[in-house]
Amino acid sequence: METNNTTEEAPKKKNNRFLIILAVLIIGGGTWGFTKYNHGLHHEETDDAQIDSDISPVIPRISGYVTEIRVKDNQTVKKGDTLIVLDNRDQIIKLEQAKAGLLGSQGSLTVANETTNASAASGITYEANIAVVAAQIEEAKVNLWRANQDFARYENLIKDHSITQQEFEQAQATKQKAERALAVLVAQKGAAERQAKAAGRQTKATSVQTAVANANIKARQAEIANAELNLSYTVITAPTDGRVSKVNAQLGQFLQAGQSLFSIISTHKPWVTANFKETQLTKMKIGQHVKIHVDAYPEHEFEAQVASFSPATGARFALLPPDNASGNFVKVVQRLPVRIEFTKADDEKIAQLRPGMNVFVDVELN
Repeated sequence: METNNTTEEAPKKKNNRFLIILAVLIIGGGTWGFTKYNHGLHHEETDDAQIDSDISPVIPRISGYVTEIRVKDNQTVKKGDTLIVLDNRDQIIKLEQAKAGLLGSQGSLTVANETTNASAASGITYEANIAVVAAQIEEAKVNLWRANQDFARYENLIKDHSITQQEFEQAQATKQKAERALAVLVAQKGAAERQAKAAGRQTKATSVQTAVANANIKARQAEIANAELNLSYTVITAPTDGRVSKVNAQLGQFLQAGQSLFSIISTHKPWVTANFKETQLTKMKIGQHVKIHVDAYPEHEFEAQVASFSPATGARFALLPPDNASGNFVKVVQRLPVRIEFTKADDEKIAQLRPGMNVFVDVELN
């Protein structure tokens, strides 16, 4: 009888253990499910997110041969540091040519100014001569009037034989001399007036030459500035602080203007680009707190906040954006890039982040 009782109690104990384990699993699973459900009501998460940063391409502005390479792959540089030096002999020659052209233009301006001054002085002299001749003409007119009066009197007196023939001829000669003197002065005045007009035209012409010379000087100065600028372009410098990518340049290599050599990845204020589903954006707002976990540093939690939302989904920025009107339509949940910025500037781990690193983003909904 004792043996049978022991056998009956063993299955009962086994069944109780199973029920206990089942109850623990149900309670644990329910607790976990409720926690995840409650978390889902107040959080939005995604692992479709990466670290982003400014990437500045290093591009030569002029063509030339590489004479120096002063950086290596992955090197840290500061803004303004010299990266590559090109052969600058052609640019130096062009600069000297521009400077010589400026000297020539300045000489032309000096000549034009002197010619203008001389023409203006000549014009003043001719105007003074005209005034003098005009005064002499008035005097000659008076002399001619007097000679005419004397001749008229002598002409009447010769008829009465009151004067000698010699006296009459002398009066006649005086009259003719006064007439010729007046004619000469009138001709001189005309010549002086023509000379004054010619001097005025010459002054205008030299004034135009002066303006042309000034324009040439400005053009030569612009050429010098352009030559100096091109000369400065032979030294390629870092556009920003950051790290250099793989340097695709060799000594003696001929670089074309606009040719992309390598990039500088900025170390200043990286951010996260998280691609959330459009269905996750309902309660998301700018300024919401975000917790970030980077795969490279799984034990470290970064503090951040939502900074901005992309104006269009990622598919719209693709090289070949989808056109749902061109064929059969299949609805696909779209993703919208969201910019998330770090809030703790003193976090030393931020400096160790690299663009392209995968991260997990947890946005706390307000």
